[in-house]
Amino acid sequence: MDFRTVADTVAEEIASGRLRPGERLPPQREFARRHAIADSTAARVYQELARRGLTAGHVGRGTFVTERPGAPGPAPALSEPSAGRIDLELNHPVVPEQAALLAAGLEHVIDPDRLESALRPTGPAGTPGAREAAAALLARGGSRPAPGDVLFAGNGRQAISAAVAALTRPGARLGVEEFTYPVLKAVAARLGVTLVPLAMDEEGLIPDAVAEAHRTEPLHAVYVQPVLHNPLGRTMSPRRLDHLADVLLTSRIHAVEDAVWAFLRDDLPSLASRAPERTVLVDSLSKRLAPGLTVGFAVARAPLAGRVTAALRSGGWAPSRFPLEAMARWQADGTAETLARAKRREARARQEIARRHLGGFRTSGDPGSYYRWWELPAPWRADTFVAAAARYGIAVTPAAAFRVGRRSVPHAIRLGLASPTRHALSHALTTLADLARTAPHELTDA
Repeated sequence: MDFRTVADTVAEEIASGRLRPGERLPPQREFARRHAIADSTAARVYQELARRGLTAGHVGRGTFVTERPGAPGPAPALSEPSAGRIDLELNHPVVPEQAALLAAGLEHVIDPDRLESALRPTGPAGTPGAREAAAALLARGGSRPAPGDVLFAGNGRQAISAAVAALTRPGARLGVEEFTYPVLKAVAARLGVTLVPLAMDEEGLIPDAVAEAHRTEPLHAVYVQPVLHNPLGRTMSPRRLDHLADVLLTSRIHAVEDAVWAFLRDDLPSLASRAPERTVLVDSLSKRLAPGLTVGFAVARAPLAGRVTAALRSGGWAPSRFPLEAMARWQADGTAETLARAKRREARARQEIARRHLGGFRTSGDPGSYYRWWELPAPWRADTFVAAAARYGIAVTPAAAFRVGRRSVPHAIRLGLASPTRHALSHALTTLADLARTAPHELTDA
C-alpha cells in the first residue's frame, strides 16, 4: 500500500475529529501492524503527516496530533522564509510595538503634498534629506559618516553586490572569514570572484591571516563582519579593529564591511572609521526596522564612491524614493532608535531562552546577538540533525551553508533566534534539546 494513501486516511480521521489535537499516535511498529504495512512504510507515513503539519513528534514521548492541522513543511535552507511551523533559519527581529511606531511615522510621508514627491524616482545618491538621515542612522561608536559619502541600494544584498563588484573584477581574489554569510558566496559566484577563506579566532577575522594570504597571492579586497559576525556571533575589539585597519592601509587592500547587525552594538566603532579610504561599509533597514523595508546603504569616500555608484546603476540596484522618505522620517522622530533599543533588549531575552534550554550543550554566541552556534553532540551529524529537526517542523541551518573552502565542516548548526515568538522559540529549543539527547537510530519509533 502506498504511504500517501495511509497518510490520507489518518488525515481524514484528524479532519473529522476522530483523532483530536493532542492525541498520541501509536509507535510506528504498532501502527504498521494495525495497517498491515511494512515498518519502513509506517515511517514514511509519519514523515508525511509531519510534513503536512498534522502531527508533531516529541523525543521520548511519541507523535501527537497538532493543534493547528494543515501547516506545510519546511523550505530549503536560506532560500525564502520557511513554511515550517518554527523557522530558526532566517532571522527577522520583530518587537510588539514595531507596527504601531512605524505606522505613526508614515502619516507624515503619506500627506498628499509630500507623497507626490516621495513617489518620484531617485538614484543611488538619493536625496540630501535621505543622506543626512542615513548618516545619523549609521552613526555609532562616536563616529558618523559624512552624508555625502552615503549611497543607497534597493536592499542590503544589493549593497553588498555593488560593493564587491566595485572593488573586484572577474577572476579576482576576495578574502573572507572561513565561515561567512551565504549570500556573499552566491554574489561572488555570480561575479566570477574567487573566495579565499581566512582564519578566525574568538574575536573574528585574524588580521595577520589577511596579510599572509595577500603575500601568498594578492587579494583584491576583503569582506568582513567585524560586529556580531554571522553565523558565529563574534565581535572584534577596538584593538583588533585597529590592527585590521593597519593591514588594509599597509597592504593597500580594500574592504567591504558588513554592518547589518552592528546596530545591536552601537557603542562599537566601525572599520570604516579606522580606514575610510579603503573601506565600503554596507548596511540595511530590514534588521533594525522591519523585514519588508529593504533599503540598503553603501558608505564610500571618493574615488570608491564613483565605482560603487556605477555598480549600483549597472546592476539596476537603485532604491525607491518612498522608503528613503520614510526612513528619514523615522530617524527624525526617534522611531528608528526606539526600535533599535527594543531589539537590543529582545536579543538578550532570546539569548537567555537559548542558554536556559541548551545549557548542557556546546553552544556559543554573543549575549546581544540573534544567533546561536551549536556544536552537536556525537553521533549526530549536521545534515541528519537538520533533517530530523524538519520532521518536527523546525528549520535550522547546517554549518556547511557558511563554510568557505575545502576544509572539513564541523557537525554544527546555526540557530536564528529572531523570527518566532518567544513561546515558539522556547518550544523549538526544548524539542531540539530532546532530539540532541537521542541517538539518531532511536528515532524510528518517535
